[in-house]
Amino acid sequence: MRFSRFFIAFAAISRAEKVLAQTPGLNGSSLVQPVYGTLDLGSIKPLGWFKDQLQLEAAGLSGNMFDFYRFVHDSKYIGGSTEYSALDEASPYWFNGLVPLAFGLGDERILSQVKYYLDYVLDHQQADGWLGFEQSHETRGLWARCLLLLGMIQYAEADPSQTDRIVDAMHRYVGLANSMLRNNYTGLIVHGDDVFDTAGFGVGRTHEMHIPLQWLLERYPRNNSAIIRETMDLMIDGGVVWGADWRTFWTEEAYPKVLDDSTPYGLSWVFIHGVNMAEGLRYPLAIYRNTGDESLKAQTRTAVDLLAKYHRSLAGTIIADEYISDLNPSRGAELCIAAEVMFSSAYIYQYLGDNDIADWAEQIAFNAFPVSVAPDWWSHQYVQQENQPWSRNLTTDDLWTDVNSYANVFGLEPNYPCCTVNHPQAYPKFLANSFVTTSDGGLAHVFLIPSSVTTSLGDDGKNAVVVDAGGTYPFGEVITYNFSATSPFIFYIRIPTWASQNSTINGKAISSTDSSGLQKLDIPAGQSSASIQLSMTPRVESRANNTAAIYYGPLLYALAIDYDSQSSAPINYRTQQVLAANSTDPEGRTKDFRLTPQAGSKWNIAIDPRHIEVVGGNSSRTNQLASPIWELGAPPVELRVAAVEIDWPVELDSPADPGYFTVKLTGTPFMARFVPYGSSKLHMALLPVVQLDDLQGINKTARNVNGRK
Repeated sequence: MRFSRFFIAFAAISRAEKVLAQTPGLNGSSLVQPVYGTLDLGSIKPLGWFKDQLQLEAAGLSGNMFDFYRFVHDSKYIGGSTEYSALDEASPYWFNGLVPLAFGLGDERILSQVKYYLDYVLDHQQADGWLGFEQSHETRGLWARCLLLLGMIQYAEADPSQTDRIVDAMHRYVGLANSMLRNNYTGLIVHGDDVFDTAGFGVGRTHEMHIPLQWLLERYPRNNSAIIRETMDLMIDGGVVWGADWRTFWTEEAYPKVLDDSTPYGLSWVFIHGVNMAEGLRYPLAIYRNTGDESLKAQTRTAVDLLAKYHRSLAGTIIADEYISDLNPSRGAELCIAAEVMFSSAYIYQYLGDNDIADWAEQIAFNAFPVSVAPDWWSHQYVQQENQPWSRNLTTDDLWTDVNSYANVFGLEPNYPCCTVNHPQAYPKFLANSFVTTSDGGLAHVFLIPSSVTTSLGDDGKNAVVVDAGGTYPFGEVITYNFSATSPFIFYIRIPTWASQNSTINGKAISSTDSSGLQKLDIPAGQSSASIQLSMTPRVESRANNTAAIYYGPLLYALAIDYDSQSSAPINYRTQQVLAANSTDPEGRTKDFRLTPQAGSKWNIAIDPRHIEVVGGNSSRTNQLASPIWELGAPPVELRVAAVEIDWPVELDSPADPGYFTVKLTGTPFMARFVPYGSSKLHMALLPVVQLDDLQGINKTARNVNGRK
């Protein structure tokens, strides 16, 4: 999509003349403040099972690709020669995720990696202010710089010794970016012989410049506020000119409820691309911070609701492979999407404050994300399916769009490498957003993972506060808190929407909460403690055509399928040939894995969700959990669900979508083993519902099916 240079130049100049006039009451460096404030990176440290996960991530692919993976180790940003596309986004994606991992853990090896990368990028900033290696307007695209800046502002928060040089570099870059955008949206919209983004990813992600530039505007404006604001607005305007204004998409009228070849759809492709959608959820609020337009907050709520109703998976992510379609469980959900929706839901929660959005962030973190990452963090899928009884090279890719048949293999780069370099951000950023500040000067624990926060509260910043949150949530019901404070302060604990009225704090019933779900505690000066017990019961979510899924607490449960694993050398995502040695781990830890059901392991079942038993181990009530926790059999609480084998057809080398075939029983009832979805790399999560009345005599024998008793 191209426009005349005259038209684009006129639009840019006209917008520049009005940039501040359209932000009444928010001139200079003032921005709309969130309901809940974030803490600087490094303030929150992981504990318990979540610390174990980040340590596994650091010891796995995320923490080692700097040493060998061609798109990071040989990135052009640090003097190498390799990028996977003209977007030049690979190592900026990696940097954006590794900075919070490094400072969240305090891992010296990872810290040295991101410091090397930062030093090289800043030391090689070009004379005109450009950050990166590109020399010509044909190759200079703004999109990847958004990722680079996101990594840089996190670094500046975590390491004050680097803040000045990062801020200096950002101001130099903003000046250049502003002049580029005023010149026909150069670097954003492709003109003539430009090659930096011929598809249009950047124009669909224009708002991604806002988080780093709003950070700069609020903290270090340096009398440059007008240019910073204008640059953000010009980014948005460029996307509007191209046809990528998310405000036109997140509406009841425009949003496609189901998208197939027969669906009328008149907007750009950028809106229906899963990763774009995951990022596009942040678009209205990015503009809202600058303008104070309350309708954009309301539209964000509309966007969340539309997505939840029509394209949100049982595990919390967006079903899109690479484009949205429907809710059928044979469709794929890209790992990048889970990582981006985790960040978007945390961001949205901080501005809307709605409890169900925090539940959504946890739903993805405990289900959609871990199911596609190997327990040791050395391999991952490109797409997951809700019903996935095998993970191998399929005989066809016809069930997906723009995704290959190898995409649900666990590997190094089973499809596009964007997921390889982007998935590391998910858990470190989830940790960084797990505690927030409140408008009354307090502190709140909103994502209930085991973690510790050290910060200063009070108008004078003299109330030194440390909070340790322990326990095994979401695998257990109890969360314990230990407090240390110079002065009294207000503390809040978020009570999830699914928690029953039997939940308690310090042994007493929880009082009613508003839509925020926050339970208030007055914490005294000195040392103190508290505990919360969240009452969990199995929940059945009914879906179309007499199908259902089962939850327990924040965890989706799925049929456990015991499997055999076969490994081979990782292959190139484009050529399907074995990767060269310079892009694989020299110690042999990078492999591709094909998972197939063991002989006798059932996957083709229907369930009667009236009959569910909870089977839990003692570790669910202590701080001791198996490691790695996202491995089949490791989580301590399992379910037993009344089930029966059925004749389940296979279509396009995947289980046919339930509800579209006649359910024919082929076996006798038994109690099937259900485990947390994140631990069941092979699984069936959306199942036909039948009524099983004759269950006598099955409880003692059937628990041997598909694994442990």
